[in-house]
Amino acid sequence: MPNYQGVWSLTTQMQNASAWPSPPATVGLFAGGLDGSNAAVNNIDQFNIVILSNATDFGDLLATKRRNTGCSSATRGVFSAGLDGSTNAFLDVIEYVTIASAGNATDFGDLLYTERNPAACASTTRGVIGGGYGSDENPGGEANRTNIIQYITISSAGNATDFGDLTQKRDNLAAFGSTTRGIFSGGYDGGYRNEIDYITIASTGNATDFGDLTTGRQGVSGCSSPTRGLTLGGDTGSRLNIIDYVTIASAGNAIDFGDLLANNHYAAACSSHLRGVNCGGSDSSKTNVIQYVTIASTGNAQDFGDLTATKAYGAACSDGHGGLS
Repeated sequence: MPNYQGVWSLTTQMQNASAWPSPPATVGLFAGGLDGSNAAVNNIDQFNIVILSNATDFGDLLATKRRNTGCSSATRGVFSAGLDGSTNAFLDVIEYVTIASAGNATDFGDLLYTERNPAACASTTRGVIGGGYGSDENPGGEANRTNIIQYITISSAGNATDFGDLTQKRDNLAAFGSTTRGIFSGGYDGGYRNEIDYITIASTGNATDFGDLTTGRQGVSGCSSPTRGLTLGGDTGSRLNIIDYVTIASAGNAIDFGDLLANNHYAAACSSHLRGVNCGGSDSSKTNVIQYVTIASTGNAQDFGDLTATKAYGAACSDGHGGLS
């Protein structure tokens, strides 16, 4: 079966709709978060990143939660960390779904410690979780924010293992990657951070400085193609509509990409190799809006569709992001 994903473009879709088969689906998932009434939810939404449409129900997480994070291989979506919706307790839970089969999440293992607001990226085999705000037993210390990076092997359920450290202790950051590099950007440590760090996903070790965002900020989301990574939205006390990009293989400062539809923070993003999708978040209030950009070009976001409900502070992943070949 030919692989059309790498050659499919929006122009090709319009010009040759009758000559080509439909492009392969890339499934995006959005899990957990706070709804419009500020109640934590356990819903997992799904949508096809290739086709503009509204999200539909996929299944449920193990419990209601918010401020969690997500990463994925081509077959599994993995969600970890967060705050319990009933008790507000910090969570160390890792859970997973099989992306091709709608259904409820299954227990995967535990993080090294309980935390909220980390960020995660992945290659085909390994998921990497960095930063966050830990509970009192967090060995990362300093106002409970951490620079600890931990990893899992996505195909094998089990507990997380220590990977190394970020250059800066922070939470509310974004992550994305290529097939070889993981990138962590932005965040908060008592101030709004502009640092971008990178790691080599296949090896363990401390992160290295990559460059700086155009503006230091927290509450950001991140997604990528195999070559280019985006940091979207965030806040510096006031919400922002900024989209920055970097070329993942070349360390350097971020460049302005365009703007979101509105000032937005605490959304969650995922991607195909061609399209980045930013889901939910909070503008003037929590929103159900899904918006997208074409990663290879610069420009402002466009409307994609809607989540099943207004949601912010959730997690997203997909089976076709830039960390997957």
